[in-house]
Amino acid sequence: MESILLFLTISLVGLYLVGSHLSKKHSLGHLPPGPPRKPIIGNLTDLPSHDVCDWEYWLKHKDLYGPISSLSIFGDNIVILNDARFARDILEKRSSIWSSRPSWNFAKMAGWNKILGTLAYSDPSFKDMRKAIGHQIGSKTAASRFNAVQDLEVRRFLLRVLEDPDNLLQHIRKEAGAIVLKIAYGYTIEPHGHDPLVDLADEAMATFGLAILPGTWVVDFIPILKHVPTWFPGAQFARMAKQFRKSAAAFSDVPYAFVKRRLAQRDFEPSFLAGLIRKNEEQPGPGSYEETVIKWAAASFYGGGSDTTVSTMSSFFLVMAQYPDVQRKAQAEIDCVVGPDRLPSFQDRENLPYINAMVKEILRWHPVLPMGTAHASVMDDTYEGYTFPKGTLMVPNVWAFTHDPSTYPDPHTFKPERFLSYEGHEPEANPYYLVFGFGRRVCPGRTLADANLYISIAQSVAAFTITKPIRDGKEVDLRAEYQSGAISHPVPYNVTITPRSPRYEELIRAVETEHPWEKSHSEELRLV
Repeated sequence: MESILLFLTISLVGLYLVGSHLSKKHSLGHLPPGPPRKPIIGNLTDLPSHDVCDWEYWLKHKDLYGPISSLSIFGDNIVILNDARFARDILEKRSSIWSSRPSWNFAKMAGWNKILGTLAYSDPSFKDMRKAIGHQIGSKTAASRFNAVQDLEVRRFLLRVLEDPDNLLQHIRKEAGAIVLKIAYGYTIEPHGHDPLVDLADEAMATFGLAILPGTWVVDFIPILKHVPTWFPGAQFARMAKQFRKSAAAFSDVPYAFVKRRLAQRDFEPSFLAGLIRKNEEQPGPGSYEETVIKWAAASFYGGGSDTTVSTMSSFFLVMAQYPDVQRKAQAEIDCVVGPDRLPSFQDRENLPYINAMVKEILRWHPVLPMGTAHASVMDDTYEGYTFPKGTLMVPNVWAFTHDPSTYPDPHTFKPERFLSYEGHEPEANPYYLVFGFGRRVCPGRTLADANLYISIAQSVAAFTITKPIRDGKEVDLRAEYQSGAISHPVPYNVTITPRSPRYEELIRAVETEHPWEKSHSEELRLV
């Protein structure tokens, strides 16, 4: 029986592919050059394997086909941009056409079709979520309401690193989770050890990253397969989607229930989600459109702010060990402006140009999303002699943009000076306009993210000396190697971290007396 079902399904899929191929042949348009296409499957075999850094793989297209190239997978057109000019001209200036998203069939099956990053531009909840996020954290004034939270959690991060420097990545993850969960939900994490909401969110974000990973799921290219039941032979993708769906639901539902419970008890801290709920004159009804929007707006806020911070701060500590001269210059500026008796604050920012340049350079040096996120067109478009049919996917190679030697000379060297103005030197282009997205899909939380990176970098470089580890009396060479994925992280590494002086150790430890550890909300979370 199973073999008969499998044969029938393969036959139906084959007929679907042939029909789809024939129907789409007329809509190829006049696309940019690219590798030769095979019948029906197109360039399926030209996709990079998952152990290859896709930003480097697609950059090879620039030498082979020029700065804009194309391929086709089962009739779906994909355009790769390897020059920032095309991203500005198309994704920025024509954002009314190029602001939608791919269909992401697997992500929908996996329950990730309501998070902001996957919503189509035409979906009403897209605009409502962006409006909600923008109102809460979109401006410097709005985002500054959370500066105290950021400052406190960074100081606690320094203490964790001081006491246990060998688990740096774990501390970075805890810091990122503590900040975002506090701002998003007013939730206090477990100060030591694992926290149930951090673990839940990290697991959910891992499934989300897999769900939207390009070229991973056959159902993204063959939509008819979404109707295959989980029990069907070979339907592993359907079974995984079912597992992922539980994680996605918990990610949005559990913290939402926590905040609603605290609001009902009138025992709550101001937070992003509490503000959205209270803004409504009436409590949103269960399952209502309003509830879905605010619940997933908060989930989107966490999704956009946690793992991205982990990636950037992981890169920062790696870079500091690789570039001791940069570290010393940053510390000299802090010593001059701030002095040795306190840690840098947000009020110091305008007087710390080198630190600000470091923030820009770490974003440029390795963008968190090296391949950005695909944009889809909502109608046919033409550009410089090319014709792009409706539904074409446009993928910006952000890593290529930030490593273009014509824009950033010596791009593989970490040089904050490139963003400073001094005699005979004009600052190079601000990478913020490349790494936070384009057009109407630009990151709505970029102001808060920038503030978070500033305070984390400024206080870390002020308090610590970060060096390469020593083994058998010799420095261990550190290489900047990165993992592939939608959000890219450094390959695990080891560095040596020590306080710069006894005085800085005192400043780090002072947080324990000035701000004693708060009781976690983890026990209350188990009640929802």
